[in-house]
Amino acid sequence: MKKHTIAVLVNNQPGVLQRVSGLFGRRGFNIESITVGTSEEPGLSRMVIVTSGDDNTLEQVTKQLYKLIDVIKVTDLSANPMVARELALIKVNAEPASRPEILGVVETFRAAVVDIGSHSLVVQVVGDSEKIDAMTELLKPYGIRELSRTGVTAMIRGIR
Repeated sequence: MKKHTIAVLVNNQPGVLQRVSGLFGRRGFNIESITVGTSEEPGLSRMVIVTSGDDNTLEQVTKQLYKLIDVIKVTDLSANPMVARELALIKVNAEPASRPEILGVVETFRAAVVDIGSHSLVVQVVGDSEKIDAMTELLKPYGIRELSRTGVTAMIRGIR
């Protein structure tokens, strides 16, 4: 099983996200991550979807996506050198005595503290999924109160 990152350019219309995600569900394909936002073209949105499967699975997903009326273009980003990033906000228990250790982890990962409470810190970290996973593992011993991740967003590197 290989991870595939797919960019889908779609019309910015109500219900498009539901139709795309429904297609994955009906076909038994799992969506590991999905992000959606406006694109450089007015009226179009870009979805970045991470899914697992062999090349056959990717081909089937692509063919099925093109059958949806609002889908304009499907690109397999993982077939090319790409830049992929994810954002996470992590609220961690942080008593005053343990804050220097936590700040050391934050600094090592080039993350940022974006909120300080009397007994907690909210840390923002941006990077690939492995970086987010590694930082989460290092913060677990302090007690993670809440974790929110955006999902992967990606594009092909600037070849052209």
